[in-house]
Amino acid sequence: MTQIPMTRRTILAGVALAGAVSQLRATAAQAQEVLTKVAASAAEGLPRHKVQLVDPPFVHDHEQVATTGPRVIEFEMTITEKKIVLDDEGTETFAFTFNGTVPGPLMVVHEGDYVELTLINAPDNELMHNIDFHSSTGALGGGGLTQINPGEKVILRWKATKQGVFVYHCAPPGMVPWHVTAGMNGAIMVLPRDGLKDGQGNPLRYDRVYYVGEQDFYVPRDETGAFKTYESPGESYDDALKAMRTLTPTHIVFNGRVGALTGDNAMTSKVGETVLIIHSQANRDTRPHLIGGHGNYVWATGKFRNPPELDQETWFIPGGTAGAALYTFEQPGIYAYVNHNLIEAFELGAAAHFKVEGDWNDDLMTQVLAPTAI
Repeated sequence: MTQIPMTRRTILAGVALAGAVSQLRATAAQAQEVLTKVAASAAEGLPRHKVQLVDPPFVHDHEQVATTGPRVIEFEMTITEKKIVLDDEGTETFAFTFNGTVPGPLMVVHEGDYVELTLINAPDNELMHNIDFHSSTGALGGGGLTQINPGEKVILRWKATKQGVFVYHCAPPGMVPWHVTAGMNGAIMVLPRDGLKDGQGNPLRYDRVYYVGEQDFYVPRDETGAFKTYESPGESYDDALKAMRTLTPTHIVFNGRVGALTGDNAMTSKVGETVLIIHSQANRDTRPHLIGGHGNYVWATGKFRNPPELDQETWFIPGGTAGAALYTFEQPGIYAYVNHNLIEAFELGAAAHFKVEGDWNDDLMTQVLAPTAI
């Protein structure tokens, strides 16, 4: 197994977080019997539902309005470390992934459900990993209870008590930024049991839902400016750390690579359909904008207890947050969905497409005069 080079900063960061984790483990060990009894009394006997996760931008089948009481929702994710190609020029980087994708899958439950995740660290990986759910309560978001080495698995259960869309990410002691900027993050949506509502309490529904995960990558360069390649994640660590500390991404992409959601891979809809767009950024701020459309209802910070903002042109999602927006398409055509830092969209890759079918409405827009000489 490749050894991670240890710097003073890495050691100090690792000691600080490892101390917190050790304390959590000690506390958990001391209270294990009590915790087990409490968990059993709350979740035991509830019906169980096993979910088959799907690759983003798609989302697994789910109810918008819960038709049963709380359940234990079972998920399974396998961590894989692998090389990915970021652009048409063939730039490679090592990605750390949940279920093999950047971002990891969107998970959907309802408030009051229990999330039960089986997390597997594949045997051929090099590194220890874990998971921190921003939507959970306690133990560093679960990170303190899910540290697993290659060839190990862990099962974590937590109660979904907060409505909204939330980021999850890997958070290993001393190496959190490296793992997050290597793509190891995703999102979970906790729906109200009676579904989404507008500011007056009226129900909101969607016909389709897509998950866009925005990712900043920091690929090291050699002395000539060419992107470097490595044989293993551990070999890249020192250079990756130096690249990250510049705070200047080499790539900012949607769903793992430049153009991942364009052309034949564009998201699709039809005129009259309402689409829910979930957008996460685990590390940096972002500003989603739908060119030719709007956010009819927007939860920019993703929390459904708050009334949605209306008729937004661009919405601001802080780093470490997932947001949600509803839009009903009114015209056919190709819509660009971008980070409206346009340098990041058009030069670094943070752009996607919606391909919408239907009939054109001249009342909404028409070309009165075609381009002609003056």
